[in-house]
Amino acid sequence: MLSRIPWVVGSCGLLASIGAEFDRTRPFAHMVIGTAIHLEPKTVALLLTLRRGGAEIVAAGNLNSTQPETVDHLRAQGVHVVGSTTTDHGTHVAELERVLDAEPHLLLDNGGELFERYLTRPYERLLGGTEETTSGRMRLEPLRAELARPVLVVNDSPIKQFAENTRAVGLSVLESFLRITNRTPHGARVTVLGYGACGRGVAECFRQAHALVSVIEVDPVARLRAHLDGFDVLDRTSALSSAEVVVTVTGARDVLAPADLPLLRDDAVLANAGHFPDEINLGDAEVAPLTEGIDTVHLANGKRLYLLGGGHMVNLAGPRALGNSVESMDLGFALQSRCLEAVATGAVGPDSCVVPVPTAIDERVATEYVALRSARV
Repeated sequence: MLSRIPWVVGSCGLLASIGAEFDRTRPFAHMVIGTAIHLEPKTVALLLTLRRGGAEIVAAGNLNSTQPETVDHLRAQGVHVVGSTTTDHGTHVAELERVLDAEPHLLLDNGGELFERYLTRPYERLLGGTEETTSGRMRLEPLRAELARPVLVVNDSPIKQFAENTRAVGLSVLESFLRITNRTPHGARVTVLGYGACGRGVAECFRQAHALVSVIEVDPVARLRAHLDGFDVLDRTSALSSAEVVVTVTGARDVLAPADLPLLRDDAVLANAGHFPDEINLGDAEVAPLTEGIDTVHLANGKRLYLLGGGHMVNLAGPRALGNSVESMDLGFALQSRCLEAVATGAVGPDSCVVPVPTAIDERVATEYVALRSARV
């Protein structure tokens, strides 16, 4: 089977430009970068860019998003990849521990798991690093005093918020729903739990696909925004009981809880677009595989529900998953590269612990991307 990796890597023009610069500047010379991030073709472009900066890379994946072809490709390029695809939490934790065994100078984290585990087994040479997600920022904020190192939260960059979270996540979740179910959203009642940047994108993309979209959001200001954006902001019971499709996208645990399940209509489809596979809690419901990417959930009241991607990130966990668009990840991973460069070179200090990307980096990445795209005209 032909590989998609050359196409994807070749489409990441901004990372290629940064990589050419890193060939000269070598900001990560003699350093180890440890990462636990979704291992799919676009990640290849990021990790090989960091390699061009002189880094040795030790990489693990996330739960149920590691693609074997990507692992094989990275290993062939000299990247040390720990483990492979797994849905087992214990195996995943063991892989994180193996990344930390290398005592990386920099951590590129995705969900706060590496930094949190580092605090249980600290070592001297860690300079700091980056965190990719909202869920990771939520996990690490209470640990600032213990970390006492620069940790730049890429997800809090305005570029990441509008280019990837709102626009790209919405598209990739809709695309995954279409690919896995082969059902149309036209006229379907869709309920989105969460109206942050990602939730806004999911809600808008399903609306543009002619679904009837309602939003459940606990934050009053975000609920107002959803209302003013033209979505039905119903009470929880009404929104769930009418839904044919339910999408969770919050970064929190148990967003859809066992007590909610009897409210759902028979044959409702459930999908999670949040980082961790614990937004949908099925309790003791019986779950059985139905077809590739779809499980049947049997409730005690006789209803059947359908869970996509095992409750993992539906845009990365489903069959033939593609994830977010190349362009959005080129931007997001350019932010990662520049933030790690800032930590490695001492451009940011311990006071930048679990904080957003510095404005100067946002502006540099934005300027470079627009210049690169304009040069094609």
